Amino acid sequence: MKNRYFSLLAGMLFLLSGPIFSQEKQTEIIILHTNDMHSKIDNMAKLAYLADSLRKFHPFVFLVSAGDNFTGNPVVDMVPDKGYPMIDLMNQCGFVVSALGNHEFDMGQTRLKKRLQQANFPFICCNMDGAKAEVGQLQPYMILHAGDDITIAMLGIIQLDDNGLPSAHPSNMKEVKFVNGLSKAREFAWLKKQYGILIALTHLGIDDDIRLADSVPELDMIIGGHSHTLLNPPTMANNVMIVQAGSHLKHVGKTTLMVEDGKVENRKDEVISFLSLKSEDDSVKSLINKYNNNQEFNKIVGTLETALEGEDELGSLMTDAITNQLQVNFAFQNKGGIRLLSLSKGPVTLKDIYKLDPFNNQIVLFSMTTKEIESLICYGYKHEKGIDLQVSGMTYRISDDGMGKCVKVEMFDRSGKPLDPSVEYSVAMNDYMANTYIFDHKDPGTPTTLTTSETLVRYLNTQETVNYSGIKRVSVVK
Repeated sequence: MKNRYFSLLAGMLFLLSGPIFSQEKQTEIIILHTNDMHSKIDNMAKLAYLADSLRKFHPFVFLVSAGDNFTGNPVVDMVPDKGYPMIDLMNQCGFVVSALGNHEFDMGQTRLKKRLQQANFPFICCNMDGAKAEVGQLQPYMILHAGDDITIAMLGIIQLDDNGLPSAHPSNMKEVKFVNGLSKAREFAWLKKQYGILIALTHLGIDDDIRLADSVPELDMIIGGHSHTLLNPPTMANNVMIVQAGSHLKHVGKTTLMVEDGKVENRKDEVISFLSLKSEDDSVKSLINKYNNNQEFNKIVGTLETALEGEDELGSLMTDAITNQLQVNFAFQNKGGIRLLSLSKGPVTLKDIYKLDPFNNQIVLFSMTTKEIESLICYGYKHEKGIDLQVSGMTYRISDDGMGKCVKVEMFDRSGKPLDPSVEYSVAMNDYMANTYIFDHKDPGTPTTLTTSETLVRYLNTQETVNYSGIKRVSVVK
């Protein structure tokens, strides 16, 4: 009986020793990841509390951003030291690295360079050359250390449009050179062999992240941004885990890596909603309250008779403001420049205007034929893979060939009559469209001194109430 007892005891100790030995060999690494925060600061106190709570119990916790930290909140974007509140709060939260997003360029190179210098963490990008530009050169990757034996290489990549530039105003990227990020990433595959773990911190969008995984199978994971995709669970492509946490700091991703002998043996990712978190860091919360308490933005500029919902209604308001203030035939607004999904019934504040239209884009005037206008509309349709341009002064209907191609545009004036192909019309658009959209126009365009947000403020000031309920000026027939 005694021998049987000792045999059972020895067996139990053997079973217990397995997990204990395995845990000692494996190292847990936690990566908290955000993307496309767009100056939304209200949940940063919760983010700071979550990160600090994890750091108390886990030795290796890294907080990272996949870019587009700026543009979307006037208390960050429309203050004299534009963008600094976001950097201040990211420093307080303990970010260790950020990818460079296209909207980082919205503030111009002078301010961006200052923000980069103020950050306690690097911005990384492998497919940008800023050596001859004011912003300067960024490092392509950074190395994170988890103890003495584990190193993680993080490679930064930024998206490019058809014009070879990120989706930002070209005037803000003078002398900055870019190359295709998917091709460039292949040149850094050696990081995997040298450091053991390779993670891409990208601002490409989910579709290009999948292509990147196919192109660089050495990657352990991709932390992505730009497409504002909420990946829960993560996407797997070519055995590469791809994660993304939505946008506007409504969620944060939490990746857990189990590392053994310097290599990732297990990985998982979960998305945490900030609605589920109640605790906040008091000092960060105090800082947020200070930045939010800017009374200038509370000025009322107009009143909505009903709520505005969706791009049709919001875009109609924005373009009507332009035609009203500049007395042009037509005005266009691209989908990417409409940054709110809705405006509530009642008073409209200056803060609402800057949230809806944060880019401070100047308006450019063109004299255009109907054929030239059609080329503009079709380019937008191709660019967005669907309806892009909202309009004032007309309605239009796109004919799609069933394969996503715009083959014809029928345009009608305010009375419902087709536009006259022999007439040149006055057309207004923001200077981002004027400089990046590829469309036919003999007239090179004339810049005005007005911005799109200024026309909104002036227009609303002249209207007793505004009602755009149910307005829809654009459609597609397949």
